[in-house]
Amino acid sequence: MAEEQSTPRASFQQLNHPEEWDSKLRPQSLEEFVGQHRVVDNLRIALQAARIRSETVDHVLLSGLPGLGKTTLCHLIAMEMGAHLTVTSGPALGRPADLAGILTGLERGDILFVDEVHRLPAPVEEYLYAAMEDFVIDVPVDQGMGARSVRLPLPPFTMVAATTREGMLSAPFRGRFGICEKLIPYPRDDLARILDRTAGLLKVKLDEAARSMVADRARGTPRIANRLLRRLRDVAQVRGSKEVDAAVAEEGMERLGIDAWGLEETDRQLLGLLYRGRPRPLGLKTLAAGIGESEDAIEEVYEPHLLRLELIRKTPRGRELTLRGEQLLAGKAVASAAEQGTLWSASP
Repeated sequence: MAEEQSTPRASFQQLNHPEEWDSKLRPQSLEEFVGQHRVVDNLRIALQAARIRSETVDHVLLSGLPGLGKTTLCHLIAMEMGAHLTVTSGPALGRPADLAGILTGLERGDILFVDEVHRLPAPVEEYLYAAMEDFVIDVPVDQGMGARSVRLPLPPFTMVAATTREGMLSAPFRGRFGICEKLIPYPRDDLARILDRTAGLLKVKLDEAARSMVADRARGTPRIANRLLRRLRDVAQVRGSKEVDAAVAEEGMERLGIDAWGLEETDRQLLGLLYRGRPRPLGLKTLAAGIGESEDAIEEVYEPHLLRLELIRKTPRGRELTLRGEQLLAGKAVASAAEQGTLWSASP
């Protein structure tokens, strides 16, 4: 035991709270933002034009899967415009009064970020219509027979909304956003660049083989790539290694239960249910009950990756395995995401 305690450890930067690291890993300008080139270019032009005209930016809607950079882009928009940022979320705004307090506290040019905007209650969403279009809100005064409302002006502001379920937004609400951008999963080359940057910030050496392994198994998502790198750094530090190399990456991935396809245990459980139930499709409720997860978690967390890898497909009767999925579950040799192009990976 004494020998283990005296074993020299690699020199790594001291850790703060994980949330502090997430903030430090975010790019500090649009120039530092990796990937999503079309989205970033469009935002850069819109921001520059607004600065030239000394106007506020049009309201912005950012959609896409979790972890692709919607929150980061919102912070960068505020930085680029030199604006104060107010952050809230759809579930936190239960009634119009909650929103009125926030809106009346805004100043000219401020940015209001609403995360999970698809979860706004209908009355709150409708309350936003006048605020977004005419920069006014109606505040009710008195009650009963003498009830009336007073219209209060608002300073021009920019609302930036993020959603993983753009289809749940009503057409009138979506139409009030002047800028609508959809973020897509990252190709492995962009993920590799993000990992290099993260490794530099974490003061950890990352070799090429380990970097490729993490990029291939990160589901096209920077947040997952950074999380995996932090866990591999833990393994390297405990093993006394000075770098995250292929051996450390293999051990770390095995401990995390992540295979060459980027599949985790829950993914394999979903595929197993579909394989045992074939050739009949299985409904979402059946899958949720079978693995003990919510239907929303299956649709938003697990299913997108399986669809991008073309292992499952949706049908009017439910979910079913594709031929590639059946071959994988049958133990046949099937090219992994690192070896064969998919909808999200770069061409081999």
